[in-house]
Amino acid sequence: MLEPGNNALLPEIPGKRYFSIGEVSELCEVKPHVLRYWEQEFLQLKPVKRRGNRRYYQRQDVLMIRQIRTLLYEKGFTISGARVQLLEQGSRAPEVMSAPYSGHLPEERPQGRSHGLIVSDADIIPVLIENLLFDLEQIVALLSD
Repeated sequence: MLEPGNNALLPEIPGKRYFSIGEVSELCEVKPHVLRYWEQEFLQLKPVKRRGNRRYYQRQDVLMIRQIRTLLYEKGFTISGARVQLLEQGSRAPEVMSAPYSGHLPEERPQGRSHGLIVSDADIIPVLIENLLFDLEQIVALLSD
């Protein structure tokens, strides 16, 4: 797991709910095209995608990216080696990686796509609806061709 000392040089993660790919790029000092590539290589990275395929990362995604960054850039792991390391660690983003967070961290969930973290229904329903609308628009576009 990533030691807090390795993040001393990275900017503090603000206490907000969603981050754009540009913000995450600055917070983790990783270029946006690298973040998109890592999404393909690491199943733990699942940012919310909205219309136009815009990515919105949550705090646990930023923490996971910092962990991946440390494994690859500082510890010298290959991508497949980092993938194995994350699986051995339970593929959870560490809760303590940067400066203290003013908000609360969600509770653990037994399984799921949210990196082992629970989000409330009030948080996820608007995102699900927007994703569903986007998918429906794509289906309509395919059917009208």
